[in-house]
This record gives sequence, structure tokens and C-alpha cells, in this order.
Amino acid sequence: MRRRNVLAASAFAAVPLLGGSAPAVAHEPGNGKGRTVRTGFDRLEESGYKQLAGQRVGVISNPTGITRELRHEVDVMHQDGTVDLVAVFGPEHGFRGTSQAGEGEDYFIDPKTQLPVYNAYNDKDKLKEHFAELELDTVVFDIQDVGSRFYTYIWTMYLAMEAAAANDMKFVVLDRPNPISARDAYGPVLHEDEVSSFVGLKEISQRHGMTAGELAMLFNGEFLPDSVGKKVELEVLELSGWRRKMFYEDTGLPWVAPSPNMPTTTTAKLYSGTCLFEATALSEGRGTTAPFQLIGAPGIDHGWEEALNDSDLEGVMFREAYFVPTFSKFADETCGGVEIQITDERKFDPIRTALAMIIVQRELFPKYKWRSDEEIPWIDKLTGSSQVREAIEDGANVDEVMAGWKTDLKDFRKVRDDYLLYH
Repeated sequence: MRRRNVLAASAFAAVPLLGGSAPAVAHEPGNGKGRTVRTGFDRLEESGYKQLAGQRVGVISNPTGITRELRHEVDVMHQDGTVDLVAVFGPEHGFRGTSQAGEGEDYFIDPKTQLPVYNAYNDKDKLKEHFAELELDTVVFDIQDVGSRFYTYIWTMYLAMEAAAANDMKFVVLDRPNPISARDAYGPVLHEDEVSSFVGLKEISQRHGMTAGELAMLFNGEFLPDSVGKKVELEVLELSGWRRKMFYEDTGLPWVAPSPNMPTTTTAKLYSGTCLFEATALSEGRGTTAPFQLIGAPGIDHGWEEALNDSDLEGVMFREAYFVPTFSKFADETCGGVEIQITDERKFDPIRTALAMIIVQRELFPKYKWRSDEEIPWIDKLTGSSQVREAIEDGANVDEVMAGWKTDLKDFRKVRDDYLLYH
């Protein structure tokens, strides 16, 4: 069959966007036995917690703040008794992970440790107030990120850094791997003067290609001096044994879902692209067992799958799929669409793939357009400006859409290079 014109030939198609050494389909999450990579918490524990000695400590974490033995670090430190733990703060979905998208956990006393747990989701003023009332000396951040600008944990970290700086407190990041590899930054860069929200507060690219520790250094160097008037006292406990080309499966670390709709490492690899379907009228697969991998809506049929498999997309195949979400968009309705299968993670480009999917879908099933329940279009918040939306609406192909962020991305990569800790 003829290749579709939505994907014009360009240099973008030839750039290897993700590292790795084996197809994604052959990978399973690590079992934690290889000790290939040591996390920031591993190093903190091995030091006898000397970095926190004599300090009143608050911890920002969620279910991913674990040891190799799958014990939560808050439980470990509380039982050890060496660290003066004063309070815990939970991001979106909560410290123990009981909340869905767009929600935190209300204040509660953790039944396991008897520590007070505060909601740290999207409220800088409350964080600043809580830090001061608790008379903290140090705030510790340890959450598994997934490498995408619109994953809100990095912005919880940023707001907490602002609050700590305002209160003259130390900020410690216990670093963890970027699970989708971090060889390069990629995608559109946010325009803060045009759109800034909790799915993107500052000028970084859609796939930032950094660890949380590296991002904290960038935030501290580039953004806090303007927003707070000074930097925070920052310490990053680095990973050891980690390389930028690694996918999570290469680390030997156990995988815990960072949020309810991020169940697997495959989900994380898709997310920086297919999260864009949150901004469309289609279901992004929430309410199914394969969020961000099953995409569709009522009335969509095999035509979408056939067109996508006939397109020039590397490292990916599409299966005609039908599903019934149990919640979110089209709950209890039968949706037709596609299941995305990564065939070569070294060649797979999630952002390019998602843009091609949107362009083809709008051509074949034009009744499904952008989500329209926001004053600022949600697609603009996710992509960081109106550039992607306007290009697609003007009939641009994928390479033309991507060319629109080339200069911004080049500039961001130069800034990013100054804050990289790992090879």
C-alpha cells in the first residue's frame, strides 16, 4: 500500500531518539536483584543518613520511594530512628497512592508511622506555610519521574524548592533513573508567557531527558532566582551505575507504578507522546488495563489502524482494538481504535507517533476534535504553546509541525547541558 503523506521525509525521522539495547517487547521490569544501579536513597542509607543528621526533616514522596526490598523509605527511616522525621508530603495521587488523576490526599495521620501527611499537590503557598509551621530544616524529595514535562511530580518538586528557598531550608533530592532513557531532550518547549499550568510551569521540552536531580539543578540555576529572588540550598544524592542510554529495565531496580495510570515501563515510554490524547475528544485509555496504549472512541474502526500501519513510523505497530473504559471518557461505552505496540524502543519516537495518529484520525474521523472544556486549549497546555495545535489545524504534516519547535529545542538543549550529572 502507498505510504501516507502525513509523514514527509526529513532529518527528524533519522535521529535516534531513545537509547537502549533491546526491543521493548523483550523487556520486563527489573526484579531489584542485579544491583546494577544504586539510587539516591541507597546512598543515603549506606552513609548512615549523615546528610540529614541533626535536622528536622520533611519528606515528599509517593509509593515509588522504595528500597530494593520494596519497603518504603519513610517506613525504613522511621523504624531506624536515626532521622528526625517530622512530616510527609504527598504529590498528585497522594503519599500512599490512594487518589486518581488531578487529586491529592487530604491531611491524615499515617497509620503505619503516626507521621502527619500533608497534601503537596499544586499549592505553593500551603507548602511554604506548612514548612514554616513545622520548623523544618531540610526537605527531602524522592519520587520516580517518567521523563515527560506534563507529569506533575517535577512541578511539585519545583514548588517545594521555592517554598524551601523562601524559608531558608535545605532541599535534598534522592535521585532515581529517567525510565525512558535520557540521551537527549526532545519535543516542543513550553512558552511560559503564553501558557503556564501545573502540567508545565517553566520552559523545558516535552521530553526533558533529565533525572529529577538534574532537573532540580536546572530549576535552581535558571528559574528560582527570578521567582524567589535566590537559590535554594540544594544537594543531589546521585545515582551510581546509571547511564543515560539505559531504559528502566536495564537498571535492576524494581518498578512500582508512579501513578494509577502508569502501570508499566511500556506505559512510560508511550506517555510523552500519547498523553496528548488527553487534549482530544478521544479516550486515552484511562479506565482500561492499558492507559495511553489503547486509544479510541465510539465509531472509530479498522480504517485508522490500516492508515497508521501504512505510515512511515519506525519502531511501532498498531493493532485494531475495541475496549470499554470503566471510567473517564466514554465510560461503559464501546470504543474502537488502536493498541500501540513498540517493536524497537531504540527507533520509537512517541511524540512523532502521537502527532501522526492525531493528524490521521482528524482526516479519517473528523467529528473528534480537541477537547473543548478549557479556556486555554488543553493541547496548548500539554505541548507548551499554540504552535502544535495551530499547525495541525492548518493542515501541516508531522515534519512541518516538528519544524516549528526546532529553534526553541536547540536553545533548551544548550541550557540543559550545563546541568547534566551522568554520561
